[in-house]
Amino acid sequence: MGLIIYLNDKFVPEEEAKISVFDHGLLYGDGVFEGLRSYNGKIFKLDEHLIRLYKSGKAIALEIPLKFEELKKAVIETVKRNNLKDSYIRIVVTRGIGDLGLDPRKCKHPTIFIIASHIQLYPDSLYEKGIDLITVPTRRNLNEAVNPAIKSLNYLNNILAKIEATNVGATEGLILNQYGYVSECTGENIFIVKNNSLITPPISAGALEGITRKVVIDIGVNIGLQIKEENLTRYDIYTSDECFLTGTAAEIVPVVKVDGRIIGDGKPGKITLKIRKEFQIITELEGVPIYE
Repeated sequence: MGLIIYLNDKFVPEEEAKISVFDHGLLYGDGVFEGLRSYNGKIFKLDEHLIRLYKSGKAIALEIPLKFEELKKAVIETVKRNNLKDSYIRIVVTRGIGDLGLDPRKCKHPTIFIIASHIQLYPDSLYEKGIDLITVPTRRNLNEAVNPAIKSLNYLNNILAKIEATNVGATEGLILNQYGYVSECTGENIFIVKNNSLITPPISAGALEGITRKVVIDIGVNIGLQIKEENLTRYDIYTSDECFLTGTAAEIVPVVKVDGRIIGDGKPGKITLKIRKEFQIITELEGVPIYE
């Protein structure tokens, strides 16, 4: 039995979940999205993800066709109809059907759909052993262009970086901004540990304001680490004590090698593992109940 998809106020089987070839989300990447998770029958940080979705919509002058509470109920109901306790949820809002021109005014009604399924970006072995990064040639979008804070459907910047990393056999790609500072990876924020400090690039460096990023910062405070948001160079990454990535889909991923340089002792660090354990505890306890 296939998935049940929320599509424009209806719940339909996945084989019937279709959008027009004239939808500007398809034609131009004109739209926004969010990815979130449920754990143990509860949706984690649902409000925070929806707030970011509405911010992304506002940034591109796209009015999301559901009010906050309506969208919240639609997300919960989508997970419920698929009988999932642990899931990955994707919310997509496009500009809607228009013509072959760019003018968004021709798109009268936004398209919205919600998918609840599963995702595993990396095998379990990589969480135990750690992953390797390579710095990719593609640079992060300028903040004055398509600001990276917007989770838009035009993800080519990230996809090109992923291709470049894959082409040289690396697990993930490290993306720099136009000034040579570290932004993030192709789908995750990046952190380093140095002298009992937890350091991550500021949003102004081209990093997404990640929901998991914020949770990790809070964990860092609670376990006594000094938190810093500052511009990082590759030198800072190479010489760090520990390094890890964060993201909704990836969760907490240890990094043990960057551009051929071994990070720390080449194994997932103690603080990284501590943060990962604390994160797992939080996700099991917190969240919006799906089944009540």
